[in-house]
Amino acid sequence: MHPLFAAILGIVEGITEYLPVSSTGHLILASRLLGLKGDGADAFDVVIQLGAILAVVVHYRRLLWERTTGLMTMKKESTSLLVALLLGFVPTAVAGLLLRKKIKALLFGSAPVAIALIAGGILMIVVELALARRKTKPLDGLAHVTPTRAFLIGIGQCFSMWPGSSRSMCTIVTGQLAGLSTATAAEFSFLLGVPTLGAATVYEAYKSREALAAIGTLNVVIGLVVSFVVAWAVVAGFLAYLKKRGLMPFGVYRILLGAIVFVVLVRG
Repeated sequence: MHPLFAAILGIVEGITEYLPVSSTGHLILASRLLGLKGDGADAFDVVIQLGAILAVVVHYRRLLWERTTGLMTMKKESTSLLVALLLGFVPTAVAGLLLRKKIKALLFGSAPVAIALIAGGILMIVVELALARRKTKPLDGLAHVTPTRAFLIGIGQCFSMWPGSSRSMCTIVTGQLAGLSTATAAEFSFLLGVPTLGAATVYEAYKSREALAAIGTLNVVIGLVVSFVVAWAVVAGFLAYLKKRGLMPFGVYRILLGAIVFVVLVRG
C-alpha cells in the first residue's frame, strides 16, 4: 500500500465513521477503486477505526471523565450510562463473534454494499417522514437512554455488521424509534462506538496481524492519525447539524451512491 492511499482511506474513515452513510461500505468501495484487495486491505479498513474512536474519546473527554470518576461514588448518571453502554454492546459482540467469518466472506463486496446503502437510505427517509408526524416530543438527554432503550439500540447495531448499512445509521434510527431525539440518539451512538469499534479493532488487529504486517506499520499509523483528525472535526459538526436538521439528506445520498455503484458494476 502506498502511503498516499493510506492517507486517502484515513480521510474516508474519518468523514464517514460517525455519519449515517457507512464507513465500512465507503472504505470497501474506496479500496476497490484504488486497486486494494485481500485480507490486508480489509483488516486495514477495520483497524484505522481506532483513530475515529480516539476522536470521540477526546471530544467527550469531560463527560467520560465525570462519568468515570462518578462510578467511584456510584452516582446514578454514571452507573446508568455504564449499564446502557454494556447493554448496547453485548448483542453486537455476540453476533460479531458468531458471524464474523460469514460476513467477511459473503458481504465484503461492492454489490452487497450498494444494496445496504439503498435499503438504509430508504429506511432513513421513511423514519424521518414518520417522525415528522409524531405528536409526542422526543426525549432529549442521555438520562433518557434507559436499559431497555439501550438494549434495543444494541439489537439495531447488530444490523450494521452488513457493510453499507452503517453502525451510525442503525443505532441513531433505532434510538429515534425508541423515542429519543436525533441528537441524543447520535450522542449515545458515538459513545457506544467506543467499546464496539474498540473491540472490533483489537480483535481484527490480532486475527489479521500477519496481513497487516504486509501493509506496513507506517501506513497503519498514517491511516490512524488522519482518521483521528478528520473524525474529530466531523463529530462536532454533525452534532451541531442534528440539533437543527434531520437525516433525510443522508438517506438521499445513500440511495444515489448505491445506484451509482450498481451502474458501475453493470458496465463492468
